[in-house]
Amino acid sequence: MSENQLTIKDYETPVCPTWCPGCSNYSIWVAVRQALVKLGIQPHEVVFTFDIGCNSNGANFYQGYICHALHGRALPPAEAIRWANHKLKAVIAVGGDGGGFGIGVGHFIHACRRNVDLLYITHDNQIYGLTTGQTSPTSPKGFISKSTPFGNLEEPVNPSALALASRATWVARGFAGELNHLADLIIKGIKHPGFAHLNIFQPCVTFNKVNTFEWFRERVYKLEDTGYQPHDRQLAWEKSWEMNGQLPIGLLYEITAPTYREQLPQLATEALVEKKLGEIDLTRALAEFR
Repeated sequence: MSENQLTIKDYETPVCPTWCPGCSNYSIWVAVRQALVKLGIQPHEVVFTFDIGCNSNGANFYQGYICHALHGRALPPAEAIRWANHKLKAVIAVGGDGGGFGIGVGHFIHACRRNVDLLYITHDNQIYGLTTGQTSPTSPKGFISKSTPFGNLEEPVNPSALALASRATWVARGFAGELNHLADLIIKGIKHPGFAHLNIFQPCVTFNKVNTFEWFRERVYKLEDTGYQPHDRQLAWEKSWEMNGQLPIGLLYEITAPTYREQLPQLATEALVEKKLGEIDLTRALAEFR
């Protein structure tokens, strides 16, 4: 199939999505496929790794190479896949605010600082959606849920600020209610040479009755419309904390730096999967164990 024949249908599977009617995961599902089509990436040229959660039911709905990992563990296999075959056109890890910034937050911090060449998309609905609406790491303080009936006592994790503090080289925010804008961010994230984190405001229409589509539409604004330049870390830090009635979406920060793989001379000429292990001389290594 040639690149100009690709359509979003080519990334669908026979399995029909089972998200709730009106779920914003549908918008993200469309945006990811739109981005891949515009980039001309064939299904066999992309690998998806998924967390556990409503978002990660997408493992059944995307055509491509798929790894459905454990809760909070979308990043470790994505990193391994990228190191094993850096010639893949895209490695996309997908997780939620629950797994990604709860049990999986350590993986996130270290993937940022390693600058692994992949795109990490997090669906941030500020609750645990799959388990029917408990407070998550990004739920605001005072948030009332079945797990915090008297209000959440904890300050929320700020995913974009955490990415910046962890030295990620590409940090962006999107909103599921801005489909074309979101697809453009996904394109930029895939093309970025290094670790790209895209946190998406993803309203849960079933369990989060506070942070709704309407709530976000009243607050989000696009950084691109303000003349913002995403190359100043301090300014990006300030924008990531801007929450006084306004929420910036778009590319917060971008720099170019050596990726983890580029600093490995063993992978300078060929991918790990291309190496012929039988031709490697192990004499010196084996001698150390005698």
